[in-house]
Amino acid sequence: MQTVLTQWFSGFLRRRHALKHFHRHALVATLASRGPMPAVPSHLANDLLLVARDDIPGAVARLQSHEGGLSAAEVAQRLARDGPNEVAHEKPLPWWHHLWQCYRNPFNLLLTVLAVLSYLSHDAKATVVIGVMVVFSTILRFVQEGRSHRAAESLKAMVRNTATAIRRDAGAPTAAAQQAPPQDIPLRELVTGDWVVLSAGDMIPADCRVLAARDLFIAQAAMTGESAPVEKFANSRGDAQDPLEQSNLVFMGTNVVSGSAKALVVATGNRTYFGTLALRATATDSAPNAFQAGVNSVSWLLIRFALVMVPVVLLVNGLTKGDWLEAGLFALSVAVGLTPEMLPMIVTSTLALGAVLLSRKKVIVKRLDAIQNFGAMDVLCTDKTGTLTQDKIALARHVDAFGQASDDVLSFAFLNSHYQTGLKNLLDRAVLEHVELPAELKLEDDYRKIDEIPFDFERRRMSVIVSQRDERHQLICKGALEEVLAACSRVRQDGNAGPQDVPLGAAMLSRVQTVARAFNESGLRVVALAVKELPPSQTVYSIADETDLTLIGYIAFLDPPKDSAAPALKALAAHGVVVKVLTGDNELVTAQVCRQVGLSVGEVLLGAQVEGMDDAALAKAVEQHQVFAKLAPLHKDRIVHALRANGHVVGFMGDGINDAPALRAADIGISVDSAVDIAKEAADIILLEKSLMVLDAGVVEGRTTFCNMLKYIRMTASSNFGNVFSVLVASAFLPFLPMLPLQLLLQNLLYDVSQTGIPFDNVDAELVSKPLTWNPGDIGRFMIFFGPVSSLFDITTFAVMWWVFNANSVATQGLFQSGWFVVGLLTQTLVVHMIRTPKVPFIQSRAAAPLMVMTAAIMAVGIFLPMGPLADYFKLQALPPMYFPWLAGILTGYFILTTLMKRFYIRRFGWQ
Repeated sequence: MQTVLTQWFSGFLRRRHALKHFHRHALVATLASRGPMPAVPSHLANDLLLVARDDIPGAVARLQSHEGGLSAAEVAQRLARDGPNEVAHEKPLPWWHHLWQCYRNPFNLLLTVLAVLSYLSHDAKATVVIGVMVVFSTILRFVQEGRSHRAAESLKAMVRNTATAIRRDAGAPTAAAQQAPPQDIPLRELVTGDWVVLSAGDMIPADCRVLAARDLFIAQAAMTGESAPVEKFANSRGDAQDPLEQSNLVFMGTNVVSGSAKALVVATGNRTYFGTLALRATATDSAPNAFQAGVNSVSWLLIRFALVMVPVVLLVNGLTKGDWLEAGLFALSVAVGLTPEMLPMIVTSTLALGAVLLSRKKVIVKRLDAIQNFGAMDVLCTDKTGTLTQDKIALARHVDAFGQASDDVLSFAFLNSHYQTGLKNLLDRAVLEHVELPAELKLEDDYRKIDEIPFDFERRRMSVIVSQRDERHQLICKGALEEVLAACSRVRQDGNAGPQDVPLGAAMLSRVQTVARAFNESGLRVVALAVKELPPSQTVYSIADETDLTLIGYIAFLDPPKDSAAPALKALAAHGVVVKVLTGDNELVTAQVCRQVGLSVGEVLLGAQVEGMDDAALAKAVEQHQVFAKLAPLHKDRIVHALRANGHVVGFMGDGINDAPALRAADIGISVDSAVDIAKEAADIILLEKSLMVLDAGVVEGRTTFCNMLKYIRMTASSNFGNVFSVLVASAFLPFLPMLPLQLLLQNLLYDVSQTGIPFDNVDAELVSKPLTWNPGDIGRFMIFFGPVSSLFDITTFAVMWWVFNANSVATQGLFQSGWFVVGLLTQTLVVHMIRTPKVPFIQSRAAAPLMVMTAAIMAVGIFLPMGPLADYFKLQALPPMYFPWLAGILTGYFILTTLMKRFYIRRFGWQ
């Protein structure tokens, strides 16, 4: 029995197959934590090397693809042949296996033993009754967990990543000119031979051969252990024997840091390198999170308690009654009574219901266990754009370096945004809304793109190189003010003879910075523009060409604050969540927006200052500052780590490629449905609406879910402790068993059924007004504090049955056992309402209707069983009328004493 209990307790969370689902980021993190990945399997390595060594036409031919992409018919054929582009993961159990898992817990196993013994003793009634109890317990859990699984799957389906593919229209010839425009398709529908378009922020959707690349840098640390991004090219460079070292191959599970590319899909799903490793990783268990570890610690507490108490119960009853078989079955029944066998079902049901309720508030939970961290979150780090602001950026000004309106600046900005092939942000889209410019510029006739130098978060700028009527090459650079100025040596100034380029000396630099600062202080985001003429003979450009530029002016954007931002910040503060703004934007713009929404600004900490701090200094700084600006991705990551090291439960909300490190570092990563792939992949929770108000509603729902799980654990631990203590007392003094094994198991089953309404219960507003953290030590204290209260009234019941009703011999043991059966069940059920709230139950705080109905029904059944026609089946006996006034008095006393003890407990220890 000890082995069964130990295995069941320690493994119950891992057996919730119905709620587990594949999380690629978690798998990448798991694999990366083990160091560089092992060698690619030989058959896969050979296939990849062949494609890598082919020239581009040869690679396309090998994969039976075409320059214009695959047709719909070809895609359908390959999808049927190879299956969806999904990596193997832990799949839900078959229904029959799940049913078996629901059956094989200590409660059902012991009932089965009792049924077999009843059958061997020719007690058909007891056999049938026990069999019905086993079936009911198993089916109840099977149905509830099945519903939870279906709810989790439906929520997971609401968040899908896509890939940008090039495919031919039906019936079109296989020529590039006939290809359809790139289209977003679900990742699972990608097939070998597909052409995909990659840009900054994209997850690599499959193992691919690069066909064309512009400064393509890939983060593949999880694959190779290289911390720095690796540049990839269209042609193979060198003759590496390891596919991971091939310069023209990219792999599923990595992501694009910067640049752009076209690539050919070589392998999908389980045939990818990532897929072969995932097959190994899914067989291993990940480390438990704080909530899982806490629940397991309570389980082990009950195990240790059972290991001490069960042998004592066995010896006391065996020695005093002489029937060792009956004593053994009774001891096992006591062990089962200590087993919270409904805990897996309550946890899964509560989490699944919480996830469904969160989805109605536009919050999609990708990892159900994250709900606990959601409720525990006390610091939320968030970007400014789209969270505090409307995310509807409009181009407000286009001026020269001295603040005068300039159509030339707008034209250069349009050329840059139009020819940029990387990730187009909201600023680019605002510029491109000037649809009249292509005609005015004669874009199709006069301009041709030569090259591009993509954006990255080190330079914080990007450039395109265009040719105007093939006469000259013009480099057009845009980016953050300081970074563009650092690359400039001159500034363009209007004079009497027209525009002139003058040196950018200290005085001139101060002058142009003053213009930009004025825009920033008024809440406008400023992007600087610079140009440089280059000889037409040059065709390939790099970052080295971004020097000696000429500043021509600024484009300024307006992103007004959301009307809901200020009330949302107040609501989060009221719920104990401190909001800190982490942004890469200018500190003046950020401060202005924060003031507009009522967020305390204080001194803004800049990325350069973070860079110069050691961990100890940063740990102090993150507590003293609310707003952080001009941050690089690693700065955000360090700030999140510093907050966590200070003991905070940190949420991070982001949607860009620069947010991915911080999303992974946070206790709970929060992204939005419109985020880049890598951000959605790293997040635990996806918002369908980028709003702090939605997030506040989600925090409250997360805390409600956590509170309801905590209720069951507290009730079960304290109630079971009290019951066993009562059994010990009764066993020491009674000449018969205080309750038969079958009766004890029936009482346990009825009590558990009454708990099935807990996931639907209300939670007092005061309980969700502050972050909730898991405290396993509190459970043990709670158990020891409230358990003996029920034992006191159990002993009172023993005395009443013994002396008042003369149930004091083996001949009258049925009456004694029936009396305690009813009192025990009703006090256990009443305690549900006593412990669910720190307030006075039924008066100051009422349970939700499902819980009220379930507990009332179980109490009615508990009284009906000894009084009705089923009494004989359970060896119960009808209770005399005078029993019921005593019952009312015992329950009233229990209610009053528990209320007084609860008030004392709250004053001494508090209530969470």
